[in-house]
Amino acid sequence: MRDPYTILGVSKGASAAEIKSAYRKLAKKLHPDANKHDAKAASRFSELNAAYEIVGDDDKRKAFDRGEIDAEGKPRFQGFAGAQPGGGFGQGGAGPGGGHFESFSFGSDGFQRGGGGAGGFEDLLRGMFGGRASPGGGARGYTNQFEPEDFGHAQAGGQQLQAALTISLPDAAKGVTTRMYLPTGKEVEVKIPAGIATGQQIRLKGQGYAGPGGRAGDAIITITVAPHPVFKTDGDDLRIELPITLYEAVLGGKVRVPTLDGAVEMPIPPDTNSGRTFRLKGKGLKIKGGAKGAHGDLFATVRVVLPEKASDELKALAEKLRADKPYDPRKDMG
Repeated sequence: MRDPYTILGVSKGASAAEIKSAYRKLAKKLHPDANKHDAKAASRFSELNAAYEIVGDDDKRKAFDRGEIDAEGKPRFQGFAGAQPGGGFGQGGAGPGGGHFESFSFGSDGFQRGGGGAGGFEDLLRGMFGGRASPGGGARGYTNQFEPEDFGHAQAGGQQLQAALTISLPDAAKGVTTRMYLPTGKEVEVKIPAGIATGQQIRLKGQGYAGPGGRAGDAIITITVAPHPVFKTDGDDLRIELPITLYEAVLGGKVRVPTLDGAVEMPIPPDTNSGRTFRLKGKGLKIKGGAKGAHGDLFATVRVVLPEKASDELKALAEKLRADKPYDPRKDMG
């Protein structure tokens, strides 16, 4: 993959805010939904997400800048540790929130309120290609491995291959079939099941390294779901921060709320303050292991946003409110 700073169009000295802003602009421009007739849109969007995963994360960015990981987030091969006289090698170390909310549901009636040792050949290959130390092991606490029907267990004699794949949140939520290049240089098709999460793995039968008998092992693909510019994941639920106008907060009304299935209208009651959270039932992610069709919820926390520049009328109204009906929203803070 290309240098992540180049992909995002920022300098290495860019601030976190500048990186986030650049990512948001490019995500809107390169999203496959906005480029439906461009066959390469999905790969460019995936490349953008992978770049942001590196430089958008403070720890990964520092590791990349120090040369400890490459542009795909894989550890860089640092050579052999513990060289021993006579050509042998000894053992060496690897050099918003909760609170009260209102619920809404969507149905037929519409919107309703309501093991150790000296490393061998296999370890060398894994070090060169950024593999993990434990074959088939999960990442970030996950051990799940998806095995599509036409895949299975490794054939005897082969070596497992470890690879990583970054996908978008919508693709993770709905499932997708995509293509990727393995460290061997081979291009393969990967079926992503709906509801997959970061750290979970997919096993591709016979796509690993060939063993002494010529039979190949399996390829283990570890999935990373890229950060989304609008939604944040919370288990099977999604959360968003929803900007609303001053007059919508005071007077109430219906506002459009983005979901992974398209925007929906949600009623906002009068006198709604910033921080109030509304729940849209069934608009989250597919519940893993749940009933067929079961989904989590979408939690929308509103944020009142003033006009970019207040008009004279608004300023006069605010002055009158301050003079006639003053109030202190911080009175309980001590």
